Amino acid sequence: MLATDIGYTLAGLTAVGIIVIGARFLIAPTVAAAGFGIPARHDGGNADPYLSVKGVRDIASGLIAVILLTAQMPHVLGWFELAACTIPIGDALIVLRHGGPKATAYGVHGATAVVLLATAALLFI
Repeated sequence: MLATDIGYTLAGLTAVGIIVIGARFLIAPTVAAAGFGIPARHDGGNADPYLSVKGVRDIASGLIAVILLTAQMPHVLGWFELAACTIPIGDALIVLRHGGPKATAYGVHGATAVVLLATAALLFI
């Protein structure tokens, strides 16, 4: 039971965190992009539309985790966390492909993927 409780706690914290990050991409896309590891492009004063898409994707991912948390089905939440770890892996590849800082790619996105994998493992116990 303790492993599941820790898994639920980590899933809740990462869900809230990703919702906040997604909101930041919608509210302050240029600042959020710098934290993400890539420079924001501007087209006639508008930020890159990818940043808005990323913001919506992050918020939706966090809300799905919250829904699964409230359903109290640890194995289903574990499978979601396992699948969701592909998102920060993809984000790390995007940062590396566009010449962003390796520290951000591995330290932020890689660490996020590891936390999601650990969360999934705890929920499968």
